[in-house]
Amino acid sequence: MKRVYTAEHLVPVMHMSNVLAAEGIRCELRNERLGGVVGEIPFLETWPELWVAELDFERARELIELELHSQGVEEPAWTCPGCREQVEGQFSECWNCGHARPEPPR
Repeated sequence: MKRVYTAEHLVPVMHMSNVLAAEGIRCELRNERLGGVVGEIPFLETWPELWVAELDFERARELIELELHSQGVEEPAWTCPGCREQVEGQFSECWNCGHARPEPPR
């Protein structure tokens, strides 16, 4: 097993665990309960960690990097062709009429 990801808080580690699981990569979470011993041992050693099998390491690392770099990238808002409602970019359907987002021009 190799450590593929660590973070100060459990939430991002669990998110990456879900990203890997969605791609069929089994992973193991370690140190999820060590936050209470900060001060007794070095704080970096208490951070939650995500470990994967060595044969999955490279693919897991690629997926994590892709996820980290795609966060914060927002799609632009769009105007619904059905009802002309302004819809935020993260939505693929109009909240008002249910019309699907139009395909971008090629």
